[in-house]
Amino acid sequence: MNAATELPVILLAGLDGDRTWGLADYVRRGGYAALRKILETGMTQEQVIAEVKKSDLRGRGGAGFPTGLKWSFMPRQFPMDKYVVCNSDEGEPGTFKDRDLLRYNPHMVIEGMIIAGYAMGCSRGYNYIHGEVWTLYTRFEEALAEARAAGFLGKDIMGKGFDFELFAHHGWGAYICGEETALLESIEGKKGQPRFKPPFPASHGLYGKPTTINNTETFAAIPWIIANGGEQFLALGKPNNGGTKIFSVSGHVNRPGVYEIPLGTPFATLLDMCGGMRGGRKLKAVIPGGSSAPVLPADVMMDCTMDYDAIAKAGSMLGSGAVIVIDESACMVKSLERLSYFYFEESCGQCTPCREGTGWLYRMVHRIEHGQGRPDDLDVLDNVATNIAGRTICALGDAAALPVKSFIKHFRSEFEYHIEHKRCLVPVDVQREGSRIYVDHAAC
Repeated sequence: MNAATELPVILLAGLDGDRTWGLADYVRRGGYAALRKILETGMTQEQVIAEVKKSDLRGRGGAGFPTGLKWSFMPRQFPMDKYVVCNSDEGEPGTFKDRDLLRYNPHMVIEGMIIAGYAMGCSRGYNYIHGEVWTLYTRFEEALAEARAAGFLGKDIMGKGFDFELFAHHGWGAYICGEETALLESIEGKKGQPRFKPPFPASHGLYGKPTTINNTETFAAIPWIIANGGEQFLALGKPNNGGTKIFSVSGHVNRPGVYEIPLGTPFATLLDMCGGMRGGRKLKAVIPGGSSAPVLPADVMMDCTMDYDAIAKAGSMLGSGAVIVIDESACMVKSLERLSYFYFEESCGQCTPCREGTGWLYRMVHRIEHGQGRPDDLDVLDNVATNIAGRTICALGDAAALPVKSFIKHFRSEFEYHIEHKRCLVPVDVQREGSRIYVDHAAC
C-alpha cells in the first residue's frame, strides 16, 4: 500500500484498520453514501453518466477508454435484461492491483457496480474473478451477502424502487479470459475464446443482451466521483487523465507493492515512493503498463509522467498500471524470453498468426538466449512480430508482438552480442548478485 505521502489517495484510503473489507468499516468511511445520494435526491441516469464524463475517468483495465462515454453506449431503454460486468480476471505478469481492492475494499467495487447498473438501467451484474486466487472469490461473496442483508442489493434497494442483483463468477486462471468477450463466453459456460467484433458487447454481450464491461479499479472510483463530483475527481489528475490511479510496482525496487498516485505524477516520484532502486543499482529499463506494454529505456522513462498520454507519447502504454522496473543486472534477452514464453503458453489458439507466431517468437528468442542465435534472427523476429500485430481477433497477438519489437528496438546491442559471442553482455556474477527474479542459464 501507499507509503506515507501527501499525495491524494482515494481507493486505498482508510485501508490500514481492522477488517477494512467488512461492511461496517466501509460505511464508517462513507461507504454507500454515493448510492444513497443518487436514490434519495432522484438523480437521473443521464445526470449520473454526466458526472462520470466530467471526471475524465478512463478505463483502468488497460485500454484507457473514457468510462462515461462507454456507459452512454448502453441502450438504456432496451426492454429486456441488460448486464454490468466487472473484469477482475487479473492475470498479466506484473499486475496485482485489483486483487488488493477485492481483498481490502470489496464494498467500494460493489457500490460502483450498483451505481453503474442504475445509470445504465441494468438489473443484474457479474464480477468475473481471477481463478488462481480463491480467497478473493470467497471474500467478495461475503461482501455481497453483507450488502444484501443491509438492503444495498436485491429488490427495492433502500426502498426507492430500484432493483439490482450482483453475482461473483469464479474463473480458472486463463489469461485469455481477461479479454472482455472471452470473459463473457466463460460466464456463459463456454470455452473462453474471444468473439469476433462487431457486434460489440454494448449491443450484443452477455447472453446476447446489451452489456457494459469495466475493470475492477474503474468501478471502485465511481462512488467517490458521485459523492464529490466529477470535476473534483478530474482536478486530482490532469485533463483527459482524471483522478488517481493505482500502480502495481514490481522488479528491482526496494519496496515493491501497490501505490496510488494522481495521474500526471512524474515517474521519478513513484520510484522514490518505492524506495528507489534495489542495492543502489542503476535503472536500465521500465515496462510501464504490464508485460504487454513496450519496454522503455531508463532515460526515456525518467522524463515521463505517469498518465495515458505521456506514456503513449514516449512510445509505450500505461495499460493496467503494472510497472516492472529493471536494473542494470538484468539480461534483456532472458527477460524477453520469459515474456515470449508466457504469451506462447497463454494463446488460446483460435487465430493462426497468434497460435503459430507466438511459438516462433519464443523459440527464436530462446535460441538466441542459449547461444544458438543466427545473424538474421533479429530481422526475422521483427518481421514475425509485425505480421502478428493487428491480425488476430483479440489483442493477445499484439501483446506478444509489442514487447519483442520494443526490446529489439531499444536493446538491440544486447541481442547482437548474444548472437555473436554466444553469451550474455551482462556478466553472470552481476546477474546473480543483482537479481532474484531472473534465472541464469549456462549461455549467460
